Amino acid sequence: MPTGRDTVGQQSAADTLGHRERLRARFLAGGPDGLPDYELLELVLFGVIRRGDTKPLAKALIKEFGTFERVLAAPPARLKEVPGVGDAVVAGLKVVEAAAVRMARGKAVDQPVIGSWDALLAYCRAGMSFRGTEEFRVLFLDRKNRLIADEKQGVGTVDHTPVYPREVIRRALELEASSIILVHNHPSGDPTPSRADISMTREVEQAAATLGITVHDHLVIGGQDQASFRALGLLGS
Repeated sequence: MPTGRDTVGQQSAADTLGHRERLRARFLAGGPDGLPDYELLELVLFGVIRRGDTKPLAKALIKEFGTFERVLAAPPARLKEVPGVGDAVVAGLKVVEAAAVRMARGKAVDQPVIGSWDALLAYCRAGMSFRGTEEFRVLFLDRKNRLIADEKQGVGTVDHTPVYPREVIRRALELEASSIILVHNHPSGDPTPSRADISMTREVEQAAATLGITVHDHLVIGGQDQASFRALGLLGS
């Protein structure tokens, strides 16, 4: 049973120090691409757990969630189900996740969103790719297509999020947005739009059009992949 405390495997102090120094040296010399997920996670855990062997805990987290990215995105309660994970480890992982999202956001908002589509996709994936439940977000843009706000409009189950088109448009008017981009995730990993996704998007697009607000796209994020309503011809304008 989890104890709620951050624990590590047994290893002598000298061995632990040597392992940490060697792993840091490998990372600094070759970057993250040369490290498997569990070793990259070990590096993160070094900053949280000052002593002891963090490899068993890193491997246990990867075994439970599958990838480095999924470990970072896991809800705190789920993380704590892994023996040895307590508040300090959860906080350390969530700081790394927040830093990744903030860096991606910075690249996306430094220039017009429409002209930096790859940066926008990276930002959306960083924040939504591996969520366990559906989230629906709206990116509100000004006349120069710069991001005014990115707001969560709804959180649902593993396969459904309630969305109210009137609320989306009302918020766009409050922010004086000229255009919007809809974004939601599919926890299944398959970004293929559902019939409900298509129906809801048409409702938002129709309501927006009557007020002169453009719906640039609706992005569906699924794992490392995504689908664009614009590219699929599912937007009316």
